Amino acid sequence: MRKSSLLIACMFLLGILMSGCSGHIKQTGNQKGTDNNKVVTLKMMGWEASPLETKSVKNGLAEFMKMNPNIKVEYTTVPGSNYASKLMTMLAGNAAPDVFFAGTDLYRKLATEGQLLDITDYFKNSEYKEDDFLPGTMRLMKVNGRLYGIISCIVGPELFYNKDLFDKAGLPYPPSDPNKAWTWDQFRDVAKKLTIKQGNKVIQYGAYGFEQQYVTTALLMENGVKIFNDNYDKMIINTPEAREVFQAVLNLRKVDNAAPDATTLEMVGMQPHQMLETGKVAMLADGSWSLQELSQMNFRVGVGVLPKFKYSTTHVQAHMHAAWAKTKHPEEAWKLISFLSSDQYQIQNVKEGLWLPDRKSLYTEEGMKKWYSDKVYGESFKPMINWFINADVYPYAMLTHNKVNDIYTEVTDQFWHNNKDINSVLSELEKRVNEELAKKD
Repeated sequence: MRKSSLLIACMFLLGILMSGCSGHIKQTGNQKGTDNNKVVTLKMMGWEASPLETKSVKNGLAEFMKMNPNIKVEYTTVPGSNYASKLMTMLAGNAAPDVFFAGTDLYRKLATEGQLLDITDYFKNSEYKEDDFLPGTMRLMKVNGRLYGIISCIVGPELFYNKDLFDKAGLPYPPSDPNKAWTWDQFRDVAKKLTIKQGNKVIQYGAYGFEQQYVTTALLMENGVKIFNDNYDKMIINTPEAREVFQAVLNLRKVDNAAPDATTLEMVGMQPHQMLETGKVAMLADGSWSLQELSQMNFRVGVGVLPKFKYSTTHVQAHMHAAWAKTKHPEEAWKLISFLSSDQYQIQNVKEGLWLPDRKSLYTEEGMKKWYSDKVYGESFKPMINWFINADVYPYAMLTHNKVNDIYTEVTDQFWHNNKDINSVLSELEKRVNEELAKKD
Protein backbone atom coordinates (compact mmCIF):
# COMPACT_ATOMS: atom_id res chain seq x y z
CA MET A 1 0.00 0.00 0.00
CA ARG A 2 2.81 2.34 0.94
CA LYS A 3 4.76 1.52 -2.28
CA SER A 4 1.67 2.06 -4.38
CA SER A 5 1.05 5.47 -2.81
CA LEU A 6 4.69 6.45 -3.29
CA LEU A 7 4.58 5.43 -6.95
CA ILE A 8 1.45 7.49 -7.57
CA ALA A 9 2.98 10.50 -5.85
CA CYS A 10 6.15 10.24 -7.96
CA MET A 11 4.17 9.96 -11.15
CA PHE A 12 2.11 13.00 -10.14
CA LEU A 13 5.23 15.03 -9.35
CA LEU A 14 6.83 14.02 -12.66
CA GLY A 15 3.70 15.13 -14.50
CA ILE A 16 3.88 18.57 -12.86
CA LEU A 17 7.56 18.96 -13.75
CA MET A 18 6.99 17.97 -17.37
CA SER A 19 4.02 20.30 -17.63
CA GLY A 20 6.07 23.16 -16.19
CA CYS A 21 8.96 22.59 -18.58
CA SER A 22 6.63 22.35 -21.53
CA GLY A 23 4.91 25.61 -20.60
CA HIS A 24 8.24 27.43 -20.20
CA ILE A 25 9.51 26.38 -23.62
CA LYS A 26 6.27 27.47 -25.26
CA GLN A 27 6.33 30.87 -23.54
CA THR A 28 9.95 31.53 -24.42
CA GLY A 29 9.39 30.55 -28.03
CA ASN A 30 6.40 32.83 -28.44
CA GLN A 31 7.82 35.85 -26.68
CA LYS A 32 11.52 35.81 -27.48
CA GLY A 33 11.84 33.69 -30.56
CA THR A 34 14.43 31.43 -28.97
CA ASP A 35 12.84 28.24 -30.32
CA ASN A 36 15.12 27.88 -33.33
CA ASN A 37 12.89 25.23 -34.85
CA LYS A 38 9.93 27.55 -35.06
CA VAL A 39 9.57 29.98 -37.94
CA VAL A 40 7.86 33.23 -36.96
CA THR A 41 6.01 35.08 -39.70
CA LEU A 42 5.99 38.88 -39.55
CA LYS A 43 3.56 40.83 -41.68
CA MET A 44 5.05 44.08 -42.94
CA MET A 45 3.39 46.87 -44.90
CA GLY A 46 4.78 49.86 -46.77
CA TRP A 47 3.80 52.19 -49.56
CA GLU A 48 4.99 52.03 -53.13
CA ALA A 49 6.48 55.37 -54.07
CA SER A 50 8.06 53.78 -57.13
CA PRO A 51 8.76 50.25 -58.42
CA LEU A 52 12.47 50.93 -57.88
CA GLU A 53 11.93 51.67 -54.19
CA THR A 54 9.79 48.56 -53.71
CA LYS A 55 12.47 46.46 -55.38
CA SER A 56 15.09 47.91 -53.02
CA VAL A 57 12.98 47.12 -49.97
CA LYS A 58 12.34 43.55 -51.12
CA ASN A 59 16.04 43.01 -51.75
CA GLY A 60 16.75 44.13 -48.21
CA LEU A 61 14.08 41.88 -46.73
CA ALA A 62 15.47 38.90 -48.63
CA GLU A 63 18.87 39.58 -47.04
CA PHE A 64 17.27 39.88 -43.58
CA MET A 65 15.51 36.52 -43.94
CA LYS A 66 18.75 34.93 -45.11
CA MET A 67 20.41 36.20 -41.92
CA ASN A 68 17.42 35.16 -39.78
CA PRO A 69 16.08 31.86 -41.14
CA ASN A 70 13.61 31.56 -38.26
CA ILE A 71 11.84 34.79 -39.31
CA LYS A 72 9.73 35.03 -42.45
CA VAL A 73 8.62 38.50 -43.61
CA GLU A 74 5.50 38.85 -45.73
CA TYR A 75 5.73 42.30 -47.33
CA THR A 76 2.68 44.07 -48.75
CA THR A 77 2.68 47.41 -50.56
CA VAL A 78 -0.17 49.89 -50.76
CA PRO A 79 -0.36 52.87 -53.16
CA GLY A 80 0.94 55.95 -51.39
CA SER A 81 -2.33 57.87 -51.74
CA ASN A 82 -4.24 55.11 -49.92
CA TYR A 83 -1.61 54.07 -47.41
CA ALA A 84 -2.53 56.21 -44.40
CA SER A 85 -6.24 55.41 -44.55
CA LYS A 86 -5.52 51.70 -45.04
CA LEU A 87 -3.18 51.60 -42.04
CA MET A 88 -5.61 53.50 -39.81
CA THR A 89 -8.44 51.15 -40.80
CA MET A 90 -6.32 48.11 -39.96
CA LEU A 91 -5.31 49.59 -36.61
CA ALA A 92 -8.94 50.37 -35.78
CA GLY A 93 -9.91 46.83 -36.73
CA ASN A 94 -7.19 45.31 -34.53
CA ALA A 95 -5.62 43.74 -37.62
CA ALA A 96 -2.49 45.82 -38.21
CA PRO A 97 0.74 44.35 -39.61
CA ASP A 98 3.53 43.57 -37.17
CA VAL A 99 5.91 46.11 -38.76
CA PHE A 100 5.07 49.00 -41.06
CA PHE A 101 6.20 52.28 -42.54
CA ALA A 102 5.08 55.11 -40.26
CA GLY A 103 5.10 58.29 -42.31
CA THR A 104 5.88 61.53 -40.56
CA ASP A 105 2.25 62.57 -40.96
CA LEU A 106 1.24 59.63 -38.72
CA TYR A 107 4.21 58.66 -36.57
CA ARG A 108 3.75 61.03 -33.65
CA LYS A 109 -0.02 60.63 -33.66
CA LEU A 110 0.24 56.84 -33.51
CA ALA A 111 2.94 56.99 -30.83
CA THR A 112 0.90 59.23 -28.53
CA GLU A 113 -2.18 57.06 -29.06
CA GLY A 114 -0.32 53.96 -27.88
CA GLN A 115 -0.47 52.20 -31.24
CA LEU A 116 3.30 51.72 -31.59
CA LEU A 117 5.63 49.39 -29.73
CA ASP A 118 7.93 51.28 -27.36
CA ILE A 119 11.42 50.26 -28.50
CA THR A 120 13.42 52.55 -26.19
CA ASP A 121 14.95 49.74 -24.13
CA TYR A 122 15.67 47.63 -27.22
CA PHE A 123 17.49 50.61 -28.74
CA LYS A 124 19.53 51.28 -25.60
CA ASN A 125 20.69 47.67 -25.49
CA SER A 126 21.57 47.55 -29.19
CA GLU A 127 24.72 48.42 -31.11
CA TYR A 128 23.22 51.79 -32.08
CA LYS A 129 24.55 54.93 -30.43
CA GLU A 130 22.25 57.88 -30.05
CA ASP A 131 25.01 60.42 -30.63
CA ASP A 132 25.84 58.83 -34.01
CA PHE A 133 22.44 59.74 -35.40
CA LEU A 134 22.11 63.16 -36.99
CA PRO A 135 20.54 65.68 -34.59
CA GLY A 136 17.52 66.13 -36.83
CA THR A 137 16.83 62.40 -36.96
CA MET A 138 16.79 62.01 -33.19
CA ARG A 139 14.33 64.88 -32.93
CA LEU A 140 12.10 63.09 -35.38
CA MET A 141 12.40 59.71 -33.66
CA LYS A 142 11.81 60.78 -30.08
CA VAL A 143 8.28 61.34 -28.77
CA ASN A 144 8.18 62.60 -25.18
CA GLY A 145 11.67 61.22 -24.70
CA ARG A 146 10.78 57.70 -25.89
CA LEU A 147 11.46 55.84 -29.14
CA TYR A 148 8.71 54.14 -31.13
CA GLY A 149 10.46 53.76 -34.47
CA ILE A 150 13.82 54.07 -36.16
CA ILE A 151 14.51 56.22 -39.16
CA SER A 152 16.62 54.53 -41.83
CA CYS A 153 17.62 57.54 -43.89
CA ILE A 154 17.07 61.24 -44.44
CA VAL A 155 15.50 62.98 -47.40
CA GLY A 156 14.99 66.65 -48.21
CA PRO A 157 14.15 68.96 -51.11
CA GLU A 158 16.81 70.03 -53.59
CA LEU A 159 17.09 71.28 -57.17
CA PHE A 160 17.53 68.93 -60.14
CA TYR A 161 18.34 70.24 -63.61
CA ASN A 162 18.90 69.10 -67.17
CA LYS A 163 22.53 69.88 -68.00
CA ASP A 164 21.96 69.74 -71.76
CA LEU A 165 19.42 72.57 -71.62
CA PHE A 166 21.82 74.77 -69.65
CA ASP A 167 24.66 74.00 -72.05
CA LYS A 168 22.47 74.80 -75.04
CA ALA A 169 21.49 78.14 -73.49
CA GLY A 170 25.08 78.91 -72.47
CA LEU A 171 24.08 79.34 -68.83
CA PRO A 172 26.01 78.26 -65.72
CA TYR A 173 24.62 75.33 -63.75
CA PRO A 174 22.74 76.01 -60.49
CA PRO A 175 25.17 76.14 -57.53
CA SER A 176 25.60 73.12 -55.28
CA ASP A 177 27.56 75.06 -52.68
CA PRO A 178 25.09 76.62 -50.19
CA ASN A 179 27.45 79.57 -49.78
CA LYS A 180 27.03 80.35 -53.49
CA ALA A 181 23.29 79.68 -53.72
CA TRP A 182 21.37 81.83 -56.19
CA THR A 183 19.07 84.41 -54.70
CA TRP A 184 15.43 84.00 -55.69
CA ASP A 185 15.79 86.88 -58.15
CA GLN A 186 18.84 85.26 -59.77
CA PHE A 187 16.99 81.97 -60.05
CA ARG A 188 13.94 83.70 -61.47
CA ASP A 189 16.06 85.39 -64.12
CA VAL A 190 17.57 82.05 -65.20
CA ALA A 191 14.16 80.37 -65.22
CA LYS A 192 12.84 83.05 -67.56
CA LYS A 193 15.84 82.64 -69.89
CA LEU A 194 15.23 78.90 -70.02
CA THR A 195 11.57 79.33 -70.92
CA ILE A 196 11.07 78.96 -74.68
CA LYS A 197 7.98 79.72 -76.72
CA GLN A 198 6.79 78.80 -80.18
CA GLY A 199 4.26 81.47 -80.98
CA ASN A 200 2.03 81.67 -77.91
CA LYS A 201 2.82 78.14 -76.80
CA VAL A 202 5.50 77.37 -74.23
CA ILE A 203 7.55 74.35 -75.35
CA GLN A 204 10.13 74.53 -72.57
CA TYR A 205 9.58 75.82 -69.04
CA GLY A 206 12.33 77.13 -66.78
CA ALA A 207 11.26 75.37 -63.58
CA TYR A 208 8.66 73.26 -61.83
CA GLY A 209 7.87 71.93 -58.35
CA PHE A 210 8.09 74.98 -56.10
CA GLU A 211 4.37 74.98 -55.29
CA GLN A 212 4.67 71.64 -53.49
CA GLN A 213 4.18 72.02 -49.73
CA TYR A 214 7.42 70.13 -49.18
CA VAL A 215 9.44 72.62 -51.24
CA THR A 216 7.59 75.80 -50.30
CA THR A 217 8.21 74.97 -46.64
CA ALA A 218 11.98 75.02 -47.23
CA LEU A 219 11.71 78.41 -48.96
CA LEU A 220 9.71 79.75 -46.02
CA MET A 221 12.43 78.57 -43.63
CA GLU A 222 15.00 80.32 -45.82
CA ASN A 223 13.12 83.56 -45.33
CA GLY A 224 13.17 83.22 -41.55
CA VAL A 225 9.57 82.03 -41.24
CA LYS A 226 8.92 79.96 -38.14
CA ILE A 227 5.84 78.02 -39.17
CA PHE A 228 5.00 76.69 -35.68
CA ASN A 229 5.92 77.67 -32.14
CA ASP A 230 8.51 75.71 -30.15
CA ASN A 231 5.92 73.22 -28.87
CA TYR A 232 4.43 72.66 -32.33
CA ASP A 233 0.97 73.26 -30.94
CA LYS A 234 0.36 76.60 -32.65
CA MET A 235 0.86 77.77 -36.25
CA ILE A 236 2.39 81.24 -36.66
CA ILE A 237 2.75 81.37 -40.44
CA ASN A 238 0.76 84.55 -41.17
CA THR A 239 3.70 86.93 -41.53
CA PRO A 240 5.03 89.35 -44.18
CA GLU A 241 7.98 87.00 -44.80
CA ALA A 242 5.65 84.09 -45.56
CA ARG A 243 3.50 86.22 -47.85
CA GLU A 244 6.64 87.24 -49.75
CA VAL A 245 7.60 83.61 -50.42
CA PHE A 246 4.15 82.44 -51.51
CA GLN A 247 3.74 85.39 -53.85
CA ALA A 248 7.21 84.94 -55.35
CA VAL A 249 6.51 81.29 -56.14
CA LEU A 250 3.15 82.07 -57.72
CA ASN A 251 4.66 84.89 -59.78
CA LEU A 252 7.09 82.42 -61.34
CA ARG A 253 4.10 80.77 -63.02
CA LYS A 254 1.50 83.53 -63.27
CA VAL A 255 3.66 86.56 -64.06
CA ASP A 256 6.78 85.10 -65.69
CA ASN A 257 5.06 82.12 -67.30
CA ALA A 258 8.28 80.24 -66.49
CA ALA A 259 6.61 77.31 -64.67
CA PRO A 260 3.77 75.06 -65.77
CA ASP A 261 0.60 74.41 -63.82
CA ALA A 262 0.12 70.86 -62.56
CA THR A 263 -2.70 70.46 -65.08
CA THR A 264 -0.17 70.97 -67.88
CA LEU A 265 1.59 67.78 -66.85
CA GLU A 266 -1.72 65.96 -66.73
CA MET A 267 -2.61 67.11 -70.24
CA VAL A 268 0.69 65.91 -71.73
CA GLY A 269 0.53 62.72 -69.69
CA MET A 270 3.96 63.11 -68.08
CA GLN A 271 5.40 62.95 -64.60
CA PRO A 272 7.77 65.75 -63.48
CA HIS A 273 10.80 63.47 -63.93
CA GLN A 274 9.80 62.81 -67.52
CA MET A 275 9.32 66.54 -68.15
CA LEU A 276 12.90 67.13 -66.97
CA GLU A 277 14.28 64.23 -69.02
CA THR A 278 12.53 65.25 -72.26
CA GLY A 279 13.54 68.89 -71.98
CA LYS A 280 10.10 70.29 -71.33
CA VAL A 281 11.30 71.59 -67.96
CA ALA A 282 14.87 72.76 -67.26
CA MET A 283 14.84 72.68 -63.43
CA LEU A 284 12.82 70.58 -60.99
CA ALA A 285 12.48 71.17 -57.26
CA ASP A 286 11.75 67.85 -55.62
CA GLY A 287 12.73 65.48 -52.84
CA SER A 288 16.22 64.02 -52.79
CA TRP A 289 14.71 60.53 -53.30
CA SER A 290 14.07 61.48 -56.94
CA LEU A 291 17.76 60.99 -57.74
CA GLN A 292 17.32 57.20 -57.82
CA GLU A 293 14.94 57.43 -60.77
CA LEU A 294 16.53 60.44 -62.45
CA SER A 295 20.03 58.93 -62.41
CA GLN A 296 18.73 55.97 -64.42
CA MET A 297 17.05 58.10 -67.09
CA ASN A 298 18.58 58.89 -70.44
CA PHE A 299 19.88 62.42 -69.83
CA ARG A 300 22.56 64.32 -67.94
CA VAL A 301 21.04 65.26 -64.60
CA GLY A 302 22.61 67.71 -62.17
CA VAL A 303 21.82 68.50 -58.54
CA GLY A 304 22.05 71.80 -56.70
CA VAL A 305 20.80 73.67 -53.66
CA LEU A 306 17.50 75.52 -53.69
CA PRO A 307 17.51 79.23 -54.53
CA LYS A 308 17.60 81.28 -51.34
CA PHE A 309 15.70 84.14 -49.83
CA LYS A 310 17.62 85.34 -46.74
CA TYR A 311 19.90 82.30 -46.47
CA SER A 312 20.30 78.82 -47.96
CA THR A 313 18.79 75.85 -46.13
CA THR A 314 16.69 72.77 -46.55
CA HIS A 315 14.89 70.46 -44.15
CA VAL A 316 15.08 66.73 -43.53
CA GLN A 317 12.69 63.98 -42.62
CA ALA A 318 11.96 60.35 -43.48
CA HIS A 319 9.48 57.67 -42.53
CA MET A 320 10.02 55.48 -39.50
CA HIS A 321 9.96 51.73 -39.37
CA ALA A 322 7.74 50.89 -36.43
CA ALA A 323 6.00 47.89 -34.89
CA TRP A 324 2.41 47.56 -33.82
CA ALA A 325 2.04 47.76 -30.05
CA LYS A 326 -0.03 44.54 -30.11
CA THR A 327 2.33 42.45 -32.19
CA LYS A 328 2.66 38.91 -30.89
CA HIS A 329 6.31 38.89 -31.84
CA PRO A 330 7.98 41.99 -30.34
CA GLU A 331 11.48 40.49 -30.28
CA GLU A 332 11.35 39.50 -33.94
CA ALA A 333 9.75 42.82 -34.85
CA TRP A 334 12.64 44.65 -33.16
CA LYS A 335 15.15 42.55 -35.07
CA LEU A 336 13.52 43.60 -38.33
CA ILE A 337 13.23 47.28 -37.37
CA SER A 338 16.86 47.28 -36.25
CA PHE A 339 17.97 45.74 -39.56
CA LEU A 340 16.02 48.36 -41.51
CA SER A 341 18.25 51.07 -40.04
CA SER A 342 21.50 49.16 -40.36
CA ASP A 343 24.35 50.20 -42.63
CA GLN A 344 23.80 47.00 -44.57
CA TYR A 345 20.20 47.89 -45.43
CA GLN A 346 20.34 51.62 -45.94
CA ILE A 347 23.56 51.68 -47.97
CA GLN A 348 22.00 49.70 -50.84
CA ASN A 349 19.36 52.42 -51.13
CA VAL A 350 21.76 55.31 -50.53
CA LYS A 351 24.06 54.02 -53.27
CA GLU A 352 21.22 54.25 -55.77
CA GLY A 353 20.26 57.81 -54.80
CA LEU A 354 16.96 56.88 -53.12
CA TRP A 355 18.03 58.01 -49.63
CA LEU A 356 20.78 59.81 -47.75
CA PRO A 357 22.43 58.30 -44.63
CA ASP A 358 20.95 58.99 -41.22
CA ARG A 359 24.16 58.74 -39.18
CA LYS A 360 27.31 60.82 -38.77
CA SER A 361 29.62 57.83 -39.22
CA LEU A 362 28.44 57.45 -42.82
CA TYR A 363 29.48 61.02 -43.64
CA THR A 364 33.10 60.58 -42.60
CA GLU A 365 35.68 60.02 -45.32
CA GLU A 366 35.66 56.27 -44.63
CA GLY A 367 31.88 56.17 -44.29
CA MET A 368 31.28 57.87 -47.63
CA LYS A 369 33.41 55.28 -49.42
CA LYS A 370 30.59 52.83 -48.68
CA TRP A 371 27.97 54.70 -50.70
CA TYR A 372 29.14 57.74 -52.65
CA SER A 373 29.59 57.39 -56.41
CA ASP A 374 30.08 60.05 -59.06
CA LYS A 375 27.91 58.04 -61.43
CA VAL A 376 24.81 58.59 -59.29
CA TYR A 377 25.57 61.74 -57.32
CA GLY A 378 28.07 63.59 -59.47
CA GLU A 379 30.87 65.75 -58.16
CA SER A 380 28.51 68.66 -57.62
CA PHE A 381 26.72 66.84 -54.80
CA LYS A 382 29.63 66.85 -52.34
CA PRO A 383 29.31 70.54 -51.33
CA MET A 384 25.66 69.81 -50.41
CA ILE A 385 26.44 67.19 -47.79
CA ASN A 386 26.78 69.58 -44.83
CA TRP A 387 23.67 71.37 -46.10
CA PHE A 388 21.74 68.17 -45.36
CA ILE A 389 23.62 67.18 -42.20
CA ASN A 390 22.92 70.56 -40.55
CA ALA A 391 19.35 70.91 -41.83
CA ASP A 392 16.47 71.46 -39.45
CA VAL A 393 13.59 68.99 -39.33
CA TYR A 394 10.56 69.26 -41.60
CA PRO A 395 8.21 71.14 -39.25
CA TYR A 396 5.06 69.27 -40.24
CA ALA A 397 6.76 66.02 -39.19
CA MET A 398 6.69 67.19 -35.56
CA LEU A 399 2.89 67.33 -35.33
CA THR A 400 0.54 64.85 -33.68
CA HIS A 401 -2.43 65.99 -35.80
CA ASN A 402 -2.24 64.42 -39.24
CA LYS A 403 -5.17 66.41 -40.64
CA VAL A 404 -3.04 69.58 -40.74
CA ASN A 405 -1.56 68.60 -44.11
CA ASP A 406 -5.03 68.18 -45.61
CA ILE A 407 -6.01 71.62 -44.32
CA TYR A 408 -2.84 73.11 -45.81
CA THR A 409 -3.59 71.64 -49.24
CA GLU A 410 -7.23 72.67 -49.21
CA VAL A 411 -6.56 76.27 -48.16
CA THR A 412 -3.44 76.98 -50.22
CA ASP A 413 -5.03 75.53 -53.36
CA GLN A 414 -7.30 78.57 -53.24
CA PHE A 415 -4.19 80.70 -53.67
CA TRP A 416 -2.38 78.55 -56.22
CA HIS A 417 -5.37 77.88 -58.45
CA ASN A 418 -8.35 80.09 -57.59
CA ASN A 419 -6.85 83.60 -57.39
CA LYS A 420 -7.55 84.07 -53.69
CA ASP A 421 -5.23 86.70 -52.21
CA ILE A 422 -2.40 85.58 -50.00
CA ASN A 423 -3.41 87.69 -46.99
CA SER A 424 -6.78 85.98 -46.59
CA VAL A 425 -5.30 82.57 -47.43
CA LEU A 426 -2.64 82.68 -44.71
CA SER A 427 -5.14 84.10 -42.24
CA GLU A 428 -7.54 81.24 -42.93
CA LEU A 429 -4.74 78.66 -42.90
CA GLU A 430 -3.46 79.77 -39.53
CA LYS A 431 -6.96 79.90 -38.04
CA ARG A 432 -8.03 76.45 -39.25
CA VAL A 433 -4.76 74.74 -38.38
CA ASN A 434 -4.81 76.19 -34.86
CA GLU A 435 -8.39 74.98 -34.40
CA GLU A 436 -7.20 71.49 -35.37
CA LEU A 437 -4.12 71.66 -33.13
CA ALA A 438 -6.31 72.70 -30.19
CA LYS A 439 -8.34 69.48 -30.46
CA LYS A 440 -7.64 66.73 -27.97
CA ASP A 441 -7.41 63.37 -29.69
